[in-house]
Amino acid sequence: MSRLFEFDSCVSKIFNQNCLDGLVALESNSIDLIITSPPYADQRSATYTAIKPDHYVEWFLPITSELFRVLKPTGTFILNIKEKVANGERHTYVLELILEMKKQGWLWTEEFMWHKKNCYPGKWPNRFRDSWERLLQFNKERKFNMYQEEVMVPVGDWAQNRLKNLSETDKIRDPSKVGSGFGKNISNWVGRDKAYPTNVLHLATECSNKSHSAAFPKSLPEWFIKLFTEKGDTVLDPFLGSGTTCLVASSMKRNSIGFELEEKYFNICVESLAQLNDSNKQLCLF
Repeated sequence: MSRLFEFDSCVSKIFNQNCLDGLVALESNSIDLIITSPPYADQRSATYTAIKPDHYVEWFLPITSELFRVLKPTGTFILNIKEKVANGERHTYVLELILEMKKQGWLWTEEFMWHKKNCYPGKWPNRFRDSWERLLQFNKERKFNMYQEEVMVPVGDWAQNRLKNLSETDKIRDPSKVGSGFGKNISNWVGRDKAYPTNVLHLATECSNKSHSAAFPKSLPEWFIKLFTEKGDTVLDPFLGSGTTCLVASSMKRNSIGFELEEKYFNICVESLAQLNDSNKQLCLF
């Protein structure tokens, strides 16, 4: 079962099927951005088949192989994933997955951290509650599309004092003292009201979406869609859940494709996209 939604300037296609079965039908080098949050190891067992940590890499690699094929050379893959604690210690399946994906040809370009700023407190005998999740960035090539100006943020209070009295060193490109190869010219920021963000995203969890056990906030895919795509590009979510990625992509005038195995959540996706724009044209693909 599947649905196609036609909006004024974009199209969204969603499929009620296993993503691996659906991915093989997509054209090679056709996707600009992949952003997804697959079931974590041993979690969401009430809804999805729980994948044991020791078998997670084996389960996921055929999917990443297909994702590599369909992603454009200029595209980006953002993977929201997190380690499971097993037998009192962090399991290594995420690290193992990264190493195996590199063997497939993926470049592990960057790692973002999603700080859940509204996370409630808690503890276990040997640790505290996590208030973060990984967002791993993978690419096929070293040069890829990235629109950094689209995610700039207010400069912040640091500029009021730091830029008031500049030293001579602040007025030149001063190389890093740790030998990293990076340099900075502090005077370049005088008079600016926007700055580039860090790789830590301070976003609240999705409190209003009660239809899925692990829905991420709309602001999460929105940030990456701004950073890595332009209007008319195509965004893919192979683990669509309740449809957040396709909903956000459509509202931002990007084409989108999503796969969701559970019929319950697929129907929620259909309803959400139908409500996005009353004038859209909804078609049944088959």
